[in-house]
Amino acid sequence: MATIIPASELHRKAIDWISCGLRDGKPLRKLIDEAAMRFNLGPLDAQFLERFYKNDLRKQKDVAG
Repeated sequence: MATIIPASELHRKAIDWISCGLRDGKPLRKLIDEAAMRFNLGPLDAQFLERFYKNDLRKQKDVAG
């Protein structure tokens, strides 16, 4: 029997996985697409991840600049 994992847990795992990829210098768009497949995320989940990282990058620029 398959275990059902809450969406919030899948988001957390995807964010952790994408963060590791970003540290390795991989492009964000490719990482989000791959995370969506790897963690069985839907289009809305992928949009959430995209917004999450764009907001995070914007905050980092505001702090640095």
